[in-house]
Amino acid sequence: MEKPKQQINVEIGNGEVQGTYSNFAFITHSPAEFIIDFARILPGMKKAKVHSRIIMTPQHARMLFKALENNIKKFEDRFGEIKNVVEPGKEIGFRKPE
Repeated sequence: MEKPKQQINVEIGNGEVQGTYSNFAFITHSPAEFIIDFARILPGMKKAKVHSRIIMTPQHARMLFKALENNIKKFEDRFGEIKNVVEPGKEIGFRKPE
């Protein structure tokens, strides 16, 4: 018999409900954790300010990766492929993995 899924109630505070925009992320890791710094960089600026730092275990990083992968697929199935449009020499923000 299949176990019923546990339902988790998630509460979002007034300060977090607005969200934080990010167009730049730095990811570092150690054997014990992944650290993701979310920043915002504006055109012409040479500095990006980190607005949020998320620290998670490698297992949770893998789960986040799978959740993002699944949701990007759902998004593209509904709205079409997400294209990476970058003007040569004007690349800022998130970059394609090399």
